[in-house]
Amino acid sequence: VQLQASGGGLVQVGGSLRLSCVASGRTSSDYVMGWFRQAPGKVREFVTAIRWSSGTTYYADSVKGRFTISSDNAKNTVYLQMNSLKPEDTAVYYCAAKSTGWDIYRRDTYDYWGQGTLVTVSS
Repeated sequence: VQLQASGGGLVQVGGSLRLSCVASGRTSSDYVMGWFRQAPGKVREFVTAIRWSSGTTYYADSVKGRFTISSDNAKNTVYLQMNSLKPEDTAVYYCAAKSTGWDIYRRDTYDYWGQGTLVTVSS
């Protein structure tokens, strides 16, 4: 499975940005698709995830109410809509995929990773 993330950029505080992640290869409707982020000097952290088959979503507390994950199964694409962005949202955002349905929040359980896209929120 190959993942290609895009959509990062520079945005002002309070602004919005939408990231996309296109999956190719031997994907499955049983997969969980996730977004993680890594700020400079920090560990990569869970942001959000979606179960491709059911559409069930999961969010980190820090982004609830501001970020929305969605999927277009026909296009094998997952989106991350980010609103009300804050400086602390600045990070490289990675999309990831896992074939198992448990430990959604743990980065070490994800099997496949995209290359990352940089989001910078300026104040």
